[in-house]
Amino acid sequence: MNKITKILTIVVTCLAIGYYASTVTQSAITNWYPTLIKPSFNPPNWVFARVWSLLYVMMGVAAGLVWDRIDYEQEIVKKALIVFAVQLGLNALWSYLFFGLHNPLLALIEIVILWLLVYETYIQFSKINKISGYLFLPYLAWVSFAMVLNGSIWWLNR
Repeated sequence: MNKITKILTIVVTCLAIGYYASTVTQSAITNWYPTLIKPSFNPPNWVFARVWSLLYVMMGVAAGLVWDRIDYEQEIVKKALIVFAVQLGLNALWSYLFFGLHNPLLALIEIVILWLLVYETYIQFSKINKISGYLFLPYLAWVSFAMVLNGSIWWLNR
C-alpha cells in the first residue's frame, strides 16, 4: 500500500468515527444541551462540526504518515498507532458519555484520560515524523479547550 492510500484509509476511518460520535450528539444538541448553563466562552454549535472535521483529517494525515514508516521502524510505529487507536476510541467515547448519557462529570474524567493519550500520541508521532507531531498540536489544543469547557459545564450545572 502506498503512502497516499495509507493516509486516505486513516482519514476516512477518523471521519467515520467522528460521524458515528456525532450521531450520539445530534438529539442531545436539540433537546438536552440547550437546557445546560454554559460558560461565556462556549462557542456556537456550528463551530464544533467544522473544527472536528478538520481535526479528524489532520489526525488521519498524521497517522498515515506514521504508518508509512512501518517498514523502517516497525516496533515504534506499531506502538504509536496503538496509542493513536486508543485515543481515537476515547474520542468517540467522550461523545457518548457527555451527550448520550448526559453525564458531564463522567465525560470530564474521561477527557482527562483522552488528553493524556492525545499528548502521548503527539510524543510518539513526533519521534517518527515531525510533521505528524505538528499535525497533532491543534488537536491537543482543542482537547485542552474542550476539557476546560466540559469542566465548566459540569461545574455550572452540578
